[in-house]
Amino acid sequence: MEALEKFDGQGDAIFLGGGISNCPDWQSQMVEFLKPSPWIILNPRRANFPIDNPDASKQQIAWEHRHLRLASSILFWFPQETICPITLYELGAWSMTDKPLFIGVHPNYPRRQDVEIQTALVRHEINIVYSLEELAKQIFK
Repeated sequence: MEALEKFDGQGDAIFLGGGISNCPDWQSQMVEFLKPSPWIILNPRRANFPIDNPDASKQQIAWEHRHLRLASSILFWFPQETICPITLYELGAWSMTDKPLFIGVHPNYPRRQDVEIQTALVRHEINIVYSLEELAKQIFK
C-alpha cells in the first residue's frame, strides 16, 4: 500500500469515502478485503486525529479534497451509526461526474432511501450493495 502523503496520482487508486467519526473502523476491514487487488488504497482515517484542532481539520479536508481528485475510483460506505453529512456531500458532488463509484449502505443507515433514490436519478448504472463484503466484491468485477 502506497504512503498516502506521497501519492501523486500515478497508478490506479481507490478512495475510501465514508464515515470516520462515531462509527466502527470499517476502512480497516475494507483494506483487508482489497489486499489481493492492485489498487492503491487512499484511506482518510487517521489513527490519532485531534478533532478539536482547527489546523488538523483544515489539513484533513485539504488532503481528502486532493485525493478524491487523484483517485481513479471512489468507494462510499454509509454505516448505520452516523448520518455522514460530509460523505453525503461528497457522494452528491462525485455523482455528477463520470468517475467510477462504488456505493455500499448498511441496511440500517438512517438515510438509506435518500442515497438509493438520488443515486438512481443521476447514476442509474450504479448497483448499491448492503454489506462491506459485497462492496469489496464489486471492486474485483
